[in-house]
Amino acid sequence: MSQSLQITREKGVFLLLQMMRIRRFEEKAAEMYTKAKIRGFLHLYIGEEAVAVGITDLLGPEDNILATYREHGHALARGISANQIMAEMYGKVEGCSKGRGGSMHLFDAKKKFYGGNAIVASHLPVAVGLALASKKQEKADLTACFFGEGAMAEGEFHEAMNLAALWQLPLLMVCENNRYAMGTAVQYTHSNPDIEAKGKVYGIESATVDGMDVLSVRSAAEKAIEYIRLTGKPFFMVCNTYRFKAHSMFDAELYRDKMEVETWKKLDPIPKMQQYLLENFQFIESELKDLESACDQEVQQAVDFAEAGSWEPVENLQNYVYSPKE
Repeated sequence: MSQSLQITREKGVFLLLQMMRIRRFEEKAAEMYTKAKIRGFLHLYIGEEAVAVGITDLLGPEDNILATYREHGHALARGISANQIMAEMYGKVEGCSKGRGGSMHLFDAKKKFYGGNAIVASHLPVAVGLALASKKQEKADLTACFFGEGAMAEGEFHEAMNLAALWQLPLLMVCENNRYAMGTAVQYTHSNPDIEAKGKVYGIESATVDGMDVLSVRSAAEKAIEYIRLTGKPFFMVCNTYRFKAHSMFDAELYRDKMEVETWKKLDPIPKMQQYLLENFQFIESELKDLESACDQEVQQAVDFAEAGSWEPVENLQNYVYSPKE
């Protein structure tokens, strides 16, 4: 566990709670999926929680956030309620996208959370546009864009990086490098698997961090965000992480060895943070149980909320699809 960033006991417990909330929510989502309560695609964030929590904690309410289809953790960390997220995944109108987006399209304009984007790398140009708007309007906010290393094999990544550097935009580009994209190891999809080097090619300040350590992520993010706010220039941050579950609930996961997964589970960011709190702040077992209880209660309430939610009436299905007739 990184010692580079001094935090209070209260902040440490908060970071742990955020990761635990995400983990418990994702576990329950998987359970509800097997019961056919959640349909379509479902991509779990289990194992990667330190990235979303460590970075989002440092963003202000005026900053923009964009993420991939593996975005439940980012949405929770951003402050979108578990009730709204679960209802959305159920397809209920009480969901944050009125039940029309589902698992991959969580959205909340009030929270400045602009997806949840299902097409790989599709949101990177959008992030550039949001950052450009901030610059043109002389706002103090920045845009944080989360994506996987698989997106870096797409043309949109290079277009986004080029324009961010060319126009000197307040953009934090965060690569969540979980090594396998959808199901192919990074060394088979990138001629140069040195991910950080791709930022330097464009003259963008870059850093690589242990994405399994929430304090390391937070420390690196603090420096990156300070750099962006001071200079108005982009920053590229590579978080080396690992998803403990398959790419999606449909994935047979034949591309990686089970022993490799078990080895990575030993680096689980949640028990790592628990140990840090124990060693530095005398965090006790009863406190952990209280956090677990709070997470269980929140997630069960979210399920109950989704179960009690409403289906959109059939007569409304063309809403938001066609322009209204004059």
